[in-house]
Amino acid sequence: MNRTNRTEISTLGEFGLIEHLTSDITPVNAETLMGVGDDAAILSFKEGEEVLVTTDLLMEGVHFDLTYVPLRHLGYKAAMVNLSDIYAMNGTPKQITVSVALSKRFCIEDLEDFYAGLKLACERHNVDIVGGDTSSSLTGLAISITAIGTAPAGKSVKRSGAKPTDLICVSGDLGAAYMGLQLLEREKIALDGEEGVQPDFAGKEYLLERQLKPEARRDIVEALREANIVPTSMMDVSDGLSSELLHICKQSGVGCRIYEDNIPIDYQTAVMAEELNLNVITCALNGGEDYELLFTVPIADYEKVATLKNVRLVGHIVKEELGAALVTRDGVEMELKAQGWNPLKSE
Repeated sequence: MNRTNRTEISTLGEFGLIEHLTSDITPVNAETLMGVGDDAAILSFKEGEEVLVTTDLLMEGVHFDLTYVPLRHLGYKAAMVNLSDIYAMNGTPKQITVSVALSKRFCIEDLEDFYAGLKLACERHNVDIVGGDTSSSLTGLAISITAIGTAPAGKSVKRSGAKPTDLICVSGDLGAAYMGLQLLEREKIALDGEEGVQPDFAGKEYLLERQLKPEARRDIVEALREANIVPTSMMDVSDGLSSELLHICKQSGVGCRIYEDNIPIDYQTAVMAEELNLNVITCALNGGEDYELLFTVPIADYEKVATLKNVRLVGHIVKEELGAALVTRDGVEMELKAQGWNPLKSE
C-alpha cells in the first residue's frame, strides 16, 4: 500500500478491475458451467450429492492487521478459512465467490497481491473462483468469501451427531497460530517508530506460517475416506478447541472428557509460550485459528483411527449430565469453558 509505482483503482473502474483480476481464471470443476463474467455463476450438481455453502467475513482491525500481514498471505488465508469449513462438513470445496470492500489507500498492485494468494490457495485445492463483488470502504479492507462444495448424499457430517463412548480426535497440533499472533504483536509494539529495522524470527518460522498461511486439512478428510471412517460429528478449530468441543457437546446433547496429556502441541509453541510466560495448554485450548479438524468417531473405529497420520485421540464423549471437562495430568477434572475467540464480545 506504500508502493512508489502504483496504479490507482479508479483508472480501471469496478468492472475493469474485476476483469483485470480474474481474466486468467479457468474453471477446473465440471460442476462450474460458467464462472466470472455474468450476473451469476452457473453450477450444475449431480444427483446423489449434497451441496454445502459457507460464508466468512474478514474485517481489517478485527481479523487481521496489515502492519504485519502481507496481502498475498491474506488472500491465501481468506480462502483457507472458507475451504476449511467445507472440509469440516466432510465435503469437497468446488467454488468460491470473493467480495472485497477497500479504501483509496489500496492500488491495483495491492489487489494483484491479494488475488495471487487467493489463486494459489484455490489451485492447491482444485477450487474455482466464480464471482464476487467490489465496493468502496471508509473504514479499511473488508473481505467476504462464500465457498460452495459437495458431499456424497448422507455423508456430510454435522456437529450434532456425537454419541456417548465416541472417541474425540483432533488433527495436527494446537496453539501455534495463537503463538504466531502473539509474536507478531510483540514485535509490532517493540519496533513501533523504528525505521528500517527488521524483527528476528529465526527459529519461529512454523509459528508465523501457522498464523499467516494456515492450511485447510483436505488430507485428513481424504484419509478418513480411505480408511472408511465417517465421523459422527466434526468442526474445524477456528475459535479454539474448547469452544468448538462445547459446540459439539451442546448440539449433540452430550458431555466430554479430554486429557491434558493428549493435547498435541508443537515444540516451537511450547518454547514460545514459556518465553511469553503463558500456559501452553490454555493457549492450545483457547487460541484459535489453527484450522485443524476436531471430530468424533465410534469407539468401534478405534483401530482404524489409531493408524491415521497427524491425528491424535484426545478424549471421549460421555453422557450430557456428566458435563464437559479437561482431565489434568494429576487426574483432576476441570470444567471446560468456552474462552476462545469471540469477535462480538463486549470489551
